[in-house]
Amino acid sequence: MTKNRLEAFSDAVIAIVITIMVLEMKVPHGTALEDLRPILPVALSYLLSFVFLGIYWNNHHHMLHTASHVGGGVLWANMHLLFWLSLVPFVTGWMGENGFAAAPEALYGGVLLMAAIAYYVLAHALAHRHGSESAIRRALGTDFKGRVSVLFYVVAIPLAFPAPWAALAIYVLVALMWLVPDKRMERVLGE
Repeated sequence: MTKNRLEAFSDAVIAIVITIMVLEMKVPHGTALEDLRPILPVALSYLLSFVFLGIYWNNHHHMLHTASHVGGGVLWANMHLLFWLSLVPFVTGWMGENGFAAAPEALYGGVLLMAAIAYYVLAHALAHRHGSESAIRRALGTDFKGRVSVLFYVVAIPLAFPAPWAALAIYVLVALMWLVPDKRMERVLGE
């Protein structure tokens, strides 16, 4: 089966997730800039989550360009990823509304961890479907950034309880690490 429906559906789900996140942000009462202060944690958590969703959308798009077809296993692996991404608005809102408190921040990290694992599963399902000499298999390589991201999440989740700001710094570090464009897919497509 072709990958077009999978890509279109995924794009739509990610767009809806971003829309839900922004709609959860409440407009402050008042007209002074200081009236924005109470929603600053909500806005910052939205910004971080928007960046993560943008990274997933971008990498998902590049990964699917290396694929020529999908099957049932890939469809379910993709749904697994979309499930975890669909929880981002909830954990973003909880974290922001509670000023980056420990438990919401740990759960936020848990959702990021599960999304990273789901992305790994999807990438390897696609690679398995296309074979050991496929473009996607070559592009994945050792997946250093993916493995480091998982390790960082595993460290940050329990760290959120004694040191929420340190855990948040790790989440930001992972986002910054992925903002540097990952050239693996483009390099392989250019070969």
